[in-house]
Amino acid sequence: MVTSRRELMWVYRRLYRHYGDLHWWPGESPLEVSVGAILTQNTAWTNVEKAIRRLKEARSLCVRALHALSQRRLASLIKPAGYFNVKARRLQNFISFLQGRYSGSLRKMFNQETDRLRLELLSINGTGRETADSILLYAGEKPIFVIDAYTKRILSRHGVMRYEKNYDEFQRLFMQHLPPDVTLYNQYHAMLVNIGKDFCRKRPLCNLCPLNGWRGVPPLRST
Repeated sequence: MVTSRRELMWVYRRLYRHYGDLHWWPGESPLEVSVGAILTQNTAWTNVEKAIRRLKEARSLCVRALHALSQRRLASLIKPAGYFNVKARRLQNFISFLQGRYSGSLRKMFNQETDRLRLELLSINGTGRETADSILLYAGEKPIFVIDAYTKRILSRHGVMRYEKNYDEFQRLFMQHLPPDVTLYNQYHAMLVNIGKDFCRKRPLCNLCPLNGWRGVPPLRST
């Protein structure tokens, strides 16, 4: 178990030396980032980019246009993102919430107190913790740490916390030991995602990984 800010920052610096500034999350507006956070569930980001491009080409990447689209039409536009019927419903649920609760204004929504807004987002059908926190951090610039499968895999393989621990326990690990800094959380999560994709795969490339030697714990399984 990580017990100090010092260890987490050692990991951060080790990753930063390898990756530098990643400027994640890609998006031209808070709405685009929010839409991307919903569409990226269970798919590669390249597919999300294709879906967002189609929304832009259809002049539908604005709250009013998204709210007016039928579910069938929206599903056809976001088809490259996969699970398009499910994601169309989830996206419509978010837009309906935004329209009904905040008059379609992301600025008003993000002026809400973070903990309360997080609960509101989690009440939207189809919006889970990772999606809600991605919207809060990357679109709303709220200091909340995002946890994903890559982060859980990396930490569990290095003996920090068992993979089976829940989302909130992993999140507390970071938020109790690191200052509430949006830039820090953004960069840290982005680097962990990249480590997961590049090295900490189901069949890990430990000898090449920038975190090789951390805690001296070899991966015990392919999680």
